[in-house]
Amino acid sequence: MEKFKKTYYCILGAVTGICNGLFGSGGGIAAVPLLKKGGIPIKKAHATSLALTLPLSLISAFFYAYGKNFQWNDALPLIPFGLAGAALGGYLMKKIPTNLLRRIFGIILMISGGRILFL
Repeated sequence: MEKFKKTYYCILGAVTGICNGLFGSGGGIAAVPLLKKGGIPIKKAHATSLALTLPLSLISAFFYAYGKNFQWNDALPLIPFGLAGAALGGYLMKKIPTNLLRRIFGIILMISGGRILFL
């Protein structure tokens, strides 16, 4: 069973990394449900996904910048507000009941999926 769990998490990491590289920090969309399926409680799955997304995003950003598909001038004004939003989201995650958090995440997934499909 332990070997299966290690294999599962290796595959989960690879899937998350691929999604992150392809969709620009979209690895959390794959990581959270897969972590939950692996037996991790939803709030821990969100926190683990965030911890996983940071190094993946740095690597993805390096490849985007190296490939000349990235403009620092576009990103710099967003970073302070993104950091503030991340801090607020992390604080609110502790306060929001698990069922509500799961529903909010589901709604965001549906909206994101609809936008990707139809826009």
